[in-house]
Amino acid sequence: MNQRKAGLLALALFTLVAIIHVISWNRIADIPETVLSVSRWAFTASLMLYAWFKKSLTAWIMAAMVLGVLVGFEFPEFSQQLKFLRQIFLNLVKTIVAPLLFSTLVVGIAGHSNLKQVGRLGWKSLLYFEVVTTIALVIGIIAINISQAGVGIVQPEIMEKLPETKALTWDEHIVDIFPTNFIKAIYDGKVLQIVVFSVLFAIGLAMLKDEKKRPMIRACESLSEAMFKFTNIIMYFAPIGIGAAMAVTVGHLGIGVLKNLMQLVLTLYAALIVFLFGVLLPVAMFIKIPIKKFIQAIREPVSIAFATTSSDSALPKAMENMEKFGVPRRIVSFVIPTGYTFNLDGTTLYLSLASVFVAQAAGMHLSIGAQLTMGLILMLTSKGVAAVPRASLVILIATADQFHLPMWPIAAIFGIDELMDMARTSVNVIGNTLASCVVARWEGEFDDEKALAFNEKTADAIRDKPSIS
Repeated sequence: MNQRKAGLLALALFTLVAIIHVISWNRIADIPETVLSVSRWAFTASLMLYAWFKKSLTAWIMAAMVLGVLVGFEFPEFSQQLKFLRQIFLNLVKTIVAPLLFSTLVVGIAGHSNLKQVGRLGWKSLLYFEVVTTIALVIGIIAINISQAGVGIVQPEIMEKLPETKALTWDEHIVDIFPTNFIKAIYDGKVLQIVVFSVLFAIGLAMLKDEKKRPMIRACESLSEAMFKFTNIIMYFAPIGIGAAMAVTVGHLGIGVLKNLMQLVLTLYAALIVFLFGVLLPVAMFIKIPIKKFIQAIREPVSIAFATTSSDSALPKAMENMEKFGVPRRIVSFVIPTGYTFNLDGTTLYLSLASVFVAQAAGMHLSIGAQLTMGLILMLTSKGVAAVPRASLVILIATADQFHLPMWPIAAIFGIDELMDMARTSVNVIGNTLASCVVARWEGEFDDEKALAFNEKTADAIRDKPSIS
């Protein structure tokens, strides 16, 4: 047995499993549940075998996701006991974020002593972010108006308990960007506050004489390298944590929860696919990056984001892989974290779509102008939303309250929000990784040679070392 034979076996078993399940679901023939279950486990085992021969982290993550889905489906009660494995992985990843951002930003800005470049990165990033998120907002509104997914939704008898929320004013949003305490910002997971502090610290450091700033830059350089190695260590645990996350999700949701709201789920997924292929793909082609290599570079962080529904969990790996892909570290460390606040493509699309869905379910007719107004407010209020599961719901609840929309439609979708969160979080990560490539190309610093040479197994060997000038 080798990798090729294991791959063919997995493909053959997948085809067999698909055929017999279609036959069973359409009641063409009566296939015992035992046979169906054995076929699913056989396919999963073949996938694990393929991952063993492939010896790739991505292959192991994909196999673990399939195994997690199967465990959640077959043993829903047991799957809920695996939450601790998911939480361990998320906790480990979150420990990386603050020191990684701080060290890479300090080295990238102070190490090059080019403060004008920081300003250029800022306005170019923000311009791109706002254009793309506006397009995402419009696509979400168009999609929900076409599908009319909220029309005819009946108020459920048993309501999900919604999270408590408080709508922030525009000035509170601005104030929230600036940290009162750097340690508190780390504790609260305020990525933008960490970025603001790190940038200001790096600018102050760059103003010092060379002999005074060099020791700090060297220390930050060592810290950043250590955190990337720390990321690699944690990624060995990723298949277990991600597999557990999928098991918990599937075991919690089940199949029945999707019946009444399937149209909403399909609308969101269709809109996100349109955004990916109608907006992000043309952008990637326009800036002339190798698409296949880019997919290779993002599939690990996207898989992590999809399974955990947390952008934070994918941040370290996304930054690492983009640097390996040919984006300079200083651009990666600035654009991607900033994008977690200002470039939430998937979240913006979801919020515009979900807000109109709420109005449709309540029987309220909103003009296109009113829908766009509500969408723009959502886009603004979503800036700074935490990159954690279900954070978007808080924004949606606050906005619905502001426009006097009922809460019960939000409670109705609360049960399936986890499934939708997977998709929008993945698109957020794709959008931000692509944004770093866009800005790098705009700055004339994208390394095409590294991008074409990108390989999961050998990329570590070609990573640039940050220079200290």
